Amino acid sequence: MESSVLAFATDLIDEGADTFFGNLTDRAGVGGVTLASVYHEARDVFPHNPSRVIRYLEPGAAYFRPDPAAWRGRRLSPAPSTAIGERDPFAEAAEQARRRGMRLHAWTVFCHNDRLGFAHPDCAPANAFGDRHLTDLCPANPEVREYALTLVTELARYGVDAIRAESLHFHGLRHGYHHERYFEELGPTAEALLGVCFCPHCRIAATRAGVPAAEVAEAVRTELRHRLADEHAAARPADLSTLADGAFAAYVDASAATVTSLAADLSEQARRHGMRLSFMDGGGPGKGWLSGIDLPALAEAADRIETLGYAKTPEAVREKVAAFALHGVRPQDMAVILRPTASDCDGPENLAAKIATLRELGVPEVEFYHYGLMRLSSLDRIGAALSRSALSG
Repeated sequence: MESSVLAFATDLIDEGADTFFGNLTDRAGVGGVTLASVYHEARDVFPHNPSRVIRYLEPGAAYFRPDPAAWRGRRLSPAPSTAIGERDPFAEAAEQARRRGMRLHAWTVFCHNDRLGFAHPDCAPANAFGDRHLTDLCPANPEVREYALTLVTELARYGVDAIRAESLHFHGLRHGYHHERYFEELGPTAEALLGVCFCPHCRIAATRAGVPAAEVAEAVRTELRHRLADEHAAARPADLSTLADGAFAAYVDASAATVTSLAADLSEQARRHGMRLSFMDGGGPGKGWLSGIDLPALAEAADRIETLGYAKTPEAVREKVAAFALHGVRPQDMAVILRPTASDCDGPENLAAKIATLRELGVPEVEFYHYGLMRLSSLDRIGAALSRSALSG
């Protein structure tokens, strides 16, 4: 079973290569590092960072040095984080990983990008009223798709083993924008409908699939106006599969085909460069329909499906993997992320049992979240758990 720890480039920069990679190999005992290459805005607490405890991450920043020639003439292009200065953490990590016989994965956030969405609103998703969701990029937009393809090619320069593709899909209304406010209770149906993209590119894709996109948009606007005006209506659930005489469901299916085709294109591009691509579905089966996540189709398109195994017991982790199997994703085609921190684990035995469960099910990759956000004792817990699960296996 392959193992890796997710990390930020700033962890490497702040601690230095010897400490950073030493902790990964000597304390955690993993065989790889999954380094964020493009990441979204955040404010995090770093328990063992020698330089700072709190850090603000810039919106939509890159943590590698883009090749200017690859992006010449493009409106959408990655901007290096100011935190890396003139350095190239990916080049440094690639050299260190090769020297230590470790794998390097590129953890890449594709369509959740505040910087590019605000700078180019026409590339962001639009709800049925035409309001743009500026924290995201639309997977149907040709410029967004070209941006994503070029990112994969750029990361291949570093000898990356695999791309961990996060946010390679649509997002709902609630996606953690700071000071996001809902003073009236919208209800789950209104929130769901406000998150569906009706930008020109999504409408064209739906129309090509035989869906009356304009009629669906009008039906969604009518339903939303009703729910926004009436608090009692907002609370009532709705069967979205019947909205617009079933055409809304067909519209969402067309959105899923958009996501699947993008994942297939990026996977093919990755394979051309000797890399794998894992599609990250953090929500899990049954939760991604409105985000365009069609798990059986994506399992065919991508090399792996990766998910969060955040749970307190091995049995709960087993159930998460089993749920994916019921949706057409075999355990041997998965990667699972575990949290070794106290929120999920009460000790190395607990974590070892989860790893052993994944191994028993045939899951080939386990990752641990997150190097800089956990205590050093949690890194020790990973090492102890990997040793125990190996012995028990």
